[in-house]
Amino acid sequence: MKNPFLPEKIKILEVIPETSIDYTYVLALDKEVKPGQFFQLSVPGAGEAPISVSDFEDGKLCVTIRKVGRLTNALFALGPGDFLFARGPYGNGFDYRDFAGADLKVIAGGTGLAPVKKLIKTFAGSDSVSSLEVLLGFKTPEDILYGDEVRAWVQSGVATLTVDKADDNWEGNRGLITGYLKNLDLSDRARCKCIVVGPPIMIKFVTAELLLLKVAEDNIWVSLERKMSCGIGKCGHCKIGDAYVCLEGPVFKFSEARRLLD
Repeated sequence: MKNPFLPEKIKILEVIPETSIDYTYVLALDKEVKPGQFFQLSVPGAGEAPISVSDFEDGKLCVTIRKVGRLTNALFALGPGDFLFARGPYGNGFDYRDFAGADLKVIAGGTGLAPVKKLIKTFAGSDSVSSLEVLLGFKTPEDILYGDEVRAWVQSGVATLTVDKADDNWEGNRGLITGYLKNLDLSDRARCKCIVVGPPIMIKFVTAELLLLKVAEDNIWVSLERKMSCGIGKCGHCKIGDAYVCLEGPVFKFSEARRLLD
């Protein structure tokens, strides 16, 4: 019987700078993955941490990592041709079938864009949804992830981008992402489906506003940030009430997530 805690040795193909502290690692890994799932990445002697999948295609998997501590410092010391270790994929991701034919709204704040990047790319070039609107919010222009792709989404009319603060050289939108929810086309509530990903405080206020705008709880999906240590429901670190986020999440319908009280 295979040890579920035993990671695979994975080769790094490319390292792409996104911001001064965020880098995307392109890994040589070919597995069936859904947007919103995560892998446990590790470096021997430095530790292990859950990292969301940001993109994938045949033979390649992308993860976007922020430099915040011991493990990520060790990861940032690695480059193309080096190896790291990975377990997964884990968790409940976004199922494309849930959004077929919908007026889909994706609302992402900061690094919350990573778990939905592949989903946005897929639906932006597809007629499997009736329409797609994306709201993206970052603290400053320097914090914007996936700059070329985000600019392309904005120029095509798919996305609205805003930053909390910027200097006078910034010519785009300013202000919190909640201020732009009123611009969404919610005329067909039955067909409207919303995905909200970002910091917990952002999810709280965005979902509250969507409910005030009469979007049904069952038509809102969220992805919860939580410390997933084992990934397989054994350690209990991610448990909220009777739910293991690493198994039942991190993607939940809001009607399910709202019962999870810490």
